[in-house]
Amino acid sequence: MRVSKEQAAKNRERILTAASRLMRERGISGAGVDALTEAAGMTHGSLYSHFGSKERLVEEALDYGIADSTLRMHGAATLGDYISNYLSGSHRDMPGRGCPFAALACEMPRQSGAVRQRFTDGLREITKRLTSRMSRGLKPRQRYEEALATAASLVGALVLARAVNDPKLSDDILRATKSRLTG
Repeated sequence: MRVSKEQAAKNRERILTAASRLMRERGISGAGVDALTEAAGMTHGSLYSHFGSKERLVEEALDYGIADSTLRMHGAATLGDYISNYLSGSHRDMPGRGCPFAALACEMPRQSGAVRQRFTDGLREITKRLTSRMSRGLKPRQRYEEALATAASLVGALVLARAVNDPKLSDDILRATKSRLTG
């Protein structure tokens, strides 16, 4: 039975949503095809008919997660609001709905050139958006470098806060980084 173009688009969206979430929760290598299809409520055949390969799904799910992260940044009224939301306990505790850079950065060196290119392009876009929120009193190069350092600080702090097994230290990492970036 053929599905309509509208239903096919909904199915594709459902697969991307599930894959993006699962990859951020379990990592790319931890999100096998079986888990991805189960999370999306789809069959292997459906996944492959939409994407052709897991590799292609990873590329598009990464784009999907980055676009979602970009929307959250766009929705923040100020840079300080964005930093506070990013470095929150709820963001730390829900990687499946959080930043794909923090969730997947450590896996990127082992990914294909195409996946790494998507990650790199996404980081450039986030940095561009952060640059636009930096002080207008800075020269363009200074604004860019400040944005790049801010992105690295945000992602690094979130990675470390998720990695440690001491809740107080985790909270301290988020709090200290937020204080440094907003102070």
